Amino acid sequence: MNITINDELRSFVDPLTPIEYAALERSLLAEGCRDALVLWGDVLIDGHNRYEICRKHGIDFRTVQNDKFTSLEDVMLWMIDNHLARRSVSDFQRGVLALRKKEIHAARVVERPEADEGDKNDPGADTTPPWNTREDIARAARVSSNTISQIERIQKAATPQLREAVRQGTISINAAANVAQLPEAVQIAAVAGGRKELQQAARQVREQKAASRPRKETPEGEPVDEKAALRAEVAALKDRVATLMTENEVLKQRLAAAGAQDA
Repeated sequence: MNITINDELRSFVDPLTPIEYAALERSLLAEGCRDALVLWGDVLIDGHNRYEICRKHGIDFRTVQNDKFTSLEDVMLWMIDNHLARRSVSDFQRGVLALRKKEIHAARVVERPEADEGDKNDPGADTTPPWNTREDIARAARVSSNTISQIERIQKAATPQLREAVRQGTISINAAANVAQLPEAVQIAAVAGGRKELQQAARQVREQKAASRPRKETPEGEPVDEKAALRAEVAALKDRVATLMTENEVLKQRLAAAGAQDA
């Protein structure tokens, strides 16, 4: 059977963590490949990790065809919607996918001939939401519009190392959006230094921002320093909570992996 891997489509599938990959590999070796791989013609559009592991170990698998697509963009949108619906996908991953969906829709609007825009009563017309506001994207990603803004900043200014750290949960979206404002060399050094170094870099950016803002005054003429300090403390606590949640998830995965090995 000839199966083609399209690199552009493959990029829509985030690589599994070593723990996730090992768990999937154990499951396929023990139970076989129960779910069919989905193809569009000879192009694989769902089941990339299963296909790789099955080929590696000579495990039999089934395939099914999905022939309802008329273009590669249709396939991309289908893959994005599939991933957006999964509970295991992180807020950052969902935000990135929703932004990609916006880009595809925006490109279609530009390429669509003006004559095609007229008949809105045509049952075959595209009734997809316009995707021209940050709220549309946030709704699809199930995050806040502020989080989408932060993800956009990360996508635009973060180094590949920092983006990978966010994807793996080493640093929160909020903190990474701050670190992304630093020079590339500083970002790379912070990622190399680990979670504490990243948190310290994010804290420094927040403090610099707070120091550069005009100081408001109360009716009595006293600078409002206490509110700024409280806001900074709240932001730091949010980062700490995000870090603890990430550590908790990693521990759960390790416990699950250890349990599977004992069994």
